[in-house]
Amino acid sequence: MLIPEVAEGIHRVEDSYVNWYIVEGDEGLTIVDAGVPTSWQSLLGALKRLGRSLEDIRALLLTHGHFDHIGFAERLRSQAEVPVYVHDNDVPLTRHPRQYGRDRALTWYLLTQFKALPMVSAFVRNRAWWPEPIAEVTRIREFALPVPGNPEVVFTPGHTLGHCAFHFRDRDALIAGDALVTLNPYRGTTGAQIVSNAATADPERALESLDALAETGAGTVLVGHGEPWTGGIERLVRTAKANGAS
Repeated sequence: MLIPEVAEGIHRVEDSYVNWYIVEGDEGLTIVDAGVPTSWQSLLGALKRLGRSLEDIRALLLTHGHFDHIGFAERLRSQAEVPVYVHDNDVPLTRHPRQYGRDRALTWYLLTQFKALPMVSAFVRNRAWWPEPIAEVTRIREFALPVPGNPEVVFTPGHTLGHCAFHFRDRDALIAGDALVTLNPYRGTTGAQIVSNAATADPERALESLDALAETGAGTVLVGHGEPWTGGIERLVRTAKANGAS
């Protein structure tokens, strides 16, 4: 489902409780994250609604390499020759996306967190756990990226060892990925929080990384799971820190 203009020139697409974004720039489009495998059809539909095509896409940025954020990445890379950017530390995940670090076993959540069952069902239905590995990536090693929208990289390790957020300073917008969410797919809870320990490699470090998000001062925060936030990143970070790990 396409939700246009969640920030200036940034469009949100939601598939299976997972958000990914289309960013318009002077020289074309940048995609941030790649949803689940069936998000390919959402991409084609969204481009059509926006009057764009695959040829307009100049780059795909990954906030991290988890299975539910790289769904169509390899298809876009191989078919449209779009470069895929990911932080150095998450390159292994793009090749083995289900082999991610976690601080707590997933079994506990599956057996106790019944509010998350609709999300688990949507993941299974849309093949979220089985994305195609990415054969070739461009490693993020710079603060700024030469892609449409001119995002600044904000390194936010914790959820994964190479998690990055992307700050679009001139649009007062921050794509936080899974460094901070407003819907936790492992518990079914809403509100500012970090993702549960079943999918977070280092919860303590994830909470510390929220300070880097707060330093951007962004007014609009776009997350990997849940609704956008327009009340300023500082308030969102305070709430997430108070909620702590789960």
